[in-house]
Amino acid sequence: MRTLLLAIVAMLALACVSLLVGVTHMPIWALLSGHDDGHAARILAISRIPRTMALILAGASMAIAGLIMQMMIRNRFAEPTTSGTVEAASLGLLTVTIMAPDLPVMGKMLVAAAFALAGTLLFVRLLRLVPLRDPLMVPLLGIMLGGVIHAVATFIAYRFDLLQSLLAWTMGDFSGVLRGRYELLWVGGLLAAVAWIAADRFTVAGLGRDFTTNLGLNYKRVLALGLVIVSMVTSAVVVTVGMIPFLGLIVPNVVSLTVGDNMRRAVPWVAVLGAIFVLSCDILGRIIREPYEIPLGTVVGVVGSAMFLWLVLRKRSHAA
Repeated sequence: MRTLLLAIVAMLALACVSLLVGVTHMPIWALLSGHDDGHAARILAISRIPRTMALILAGASMAIAGLIMQMMIRNRFAEPTTSGTVEAASLGLLTVTIMAPDLPVMGKMLVAAAFALAGTLLFVRLLRLVPLRDPLMVPLLGIMLGGVIHAVATFIAYRFDLLQSLLAWTMGDFSGVLRGRYELLWVGGLLAAVAWIAADRFTVAGLGRDFTTNLGLNYKRVLALGLVIVSMVTSAVVVTVGMIPFLGLIVPNVVSLTVGDNMRRAVPWVAVLGAIFVLSCDILGRIIREPYEIPLGTVVGVVGSAMFLWLVLRKRSHAA
């Protein structure tokens, strides 16, 4: 518990740093001393606080979505970006943009969530049809499925001149987050709380269908709840800030190495470390080429791919 409290303090410290980093000068000392003319307060309320909150919510909820998917698929390399879920959500968002452009943001998110759920169910169906002798075949199959869905989305976006919008949904970028444009991420935060409440059921379901049934739980119902949470969280993040790669893969694996596979114990750690990871990468992307900014998706992609390679090599060395 003491270590978790230290991690929470580290997250809050990074959040404070995130509030202070930015292109626009914000005289924080004038604000604290009460001599601010309103300029610093406006920047803080309109831009800095919403962006920091969006980073925390997106980081925590996507990391928990990755943890749920790993428990449901029973594979450590499964997460929304390696199972076609994100690409399916992007295709859904593209479809609703073409068919019903005036639909409210919540409606667009629900359509994207329906597509994400359909894509995830297709991935689960493929896993049952294809014989998998190596755990690494699972993310490989998901990446191939995601590639096919992305190719279809790219063709449609090209025909309707929406390639720039599709690129924005597949590239995590928080530079446009302002007050009134990030609140949808609270849906992800709420679903993360639901995941913590149902953590014991997910832990049991992660042990297999027969084990779950013998304990009197409805395996299909638990699986459906997990996939709905994953789809809703993924679509909320994609609609608001775009795709954040590797987050749901790296953080749950790191937590599993230290805390174990009990989901009730792991969820708080995954949420806090997910937020820390995203805050750190965002701050790094904002100061490397200041005053320019590297999108979060690019920074997370570079750091996450290196950590993904480390996890693969670690699994191989342990298997040898």
